[in-house]
Amino acid sequence: MKFLTFIAILVLIWTIGLFAFADRVRGFTPAPEPARADAIVALTGPSAERVNAAIRLLEQDKGQRVLISGVNREVRRQELRALTPGSNRLFNCCVDLGFEAEDTVGNAQEIAAWAEAKGYDSLIVVTSDYHMPRALTEIRAAAPGIELTPYAVETPSLDNSRWWKAAVTARRMTLEYMKYLAALARATVGGGRADTTEAPADAAAEKAA
Repeated sequence: MKFLTFIAILVLIWTIGLFAFADRVRGFTPAPEPARADAIVALTGPSAERVNAAIRLLEQDKGQRVLISGVNREVRRQELRALTPGSNRLFNCCVDLGFEAEDTVGNAQEIAAWAEAKGYDSLIVVTSDYHMPRALTEIRAAAPGIELTPYAVETPSLDNSRWWKAAVTARRMTLEYMKYLAALARATVGGGRADTTEAPADAAAEKAA
């Protein structure tokens, strides 16, 4: 009986954590206009919107350069440029492509190395809303001295407060929550600074998530 009670308590805690995580994800959007940082990083995903958002921020002079992390090795620069509306001049002069990352941990390592090489102390992080907590956690563990500002791209299917009633959204949120918990564990064991702050009210498939 005690064992069953213990399991029930664990399930309850896990469920409360999942719903708190979901509220946090939904709180990242709409993204407030960020203050200017040294640079902008975009983690690749299932659509071009993350990259497009990063390029728009560059056009608004929110950072000196953009790193697109986790680009498929088969994608050429001109192909990516063709999918991205905006200034050719800015894309050609101020956008770097990272081809090494194959997951979010790899993104964090690639971003940390790039920021160190460039001497950047502050970054705007662009990724999907559901991916943002884990991305911040991994990047902070890899580069604890860098100030990070989240700029989340909204996932329309997760905008419904009853996300748990649809199998697709419930599965996505649950899987991402489990990945986030794993990232927190890695950051804690590795001595990195885990991301436990509140959401600001403030690949062809998704390689990086």
